[in-house]
Amino acid sequence: MKVKDITLIGLLAAVLLILQVALGPLPNIEVVSLLVIVYAMVFGKRVFYILAVFAVLEGLIYGFGIWWIMYLYVWPLLAVLTLLLNKTESVWIWAVISGGFGLAFGALCAIPYAVGGGLAAGISWWISGIPFDVIHGVSNFILVLILLKPLKKLLGRLKGYCSLRDQ
Repeated sequence: MKVKDITLIGLLAAVLLILQVALGPLPNIEVVSLLVIVYAMVFGKRVFYILAVFAVLEGLIYGFGIWWIMYLYVWPLLAVLTLLLNKTESVWIWAVISGGFGLAFGALCAIPYAVGGGLAAGISWWISGIPFDVIHGVSNFILVLILLKPLKKLLGRLKGYCSLRDQ
């Protein structure tokens, strides 16, 4: 991997973090899901480097609590799903996938709580967050409809700049 590739990985991870922090005051309205999808579409399997840096940055800033464990599998899960369905061109299908991911986010994130505190703790953690999951799903759906194509085109231009792409 070249220096410019490592730099790009750091910058793309920083974009995830900065946008997540910037939108933090809004309840479950985020662009990380959208960017994970776009990064996976454009950079293929190399998205996992970006997600690893992002997860470490999150832990360094907010601490490595039980909540952090979910970052090790939730975002990579979305990346894997994107890679499996990468031939899909319909922005509507991607909006549904992203919206569904937002709806399922709380259930996915409840796993460490269920393991650490018992099944009842995980279920109660998930149920208490359902209203936020609904907001998450709806906002993901809308953001993908509006921004997927322009972001994919913009980041696609980076392909010529670096070797950070699957051959």
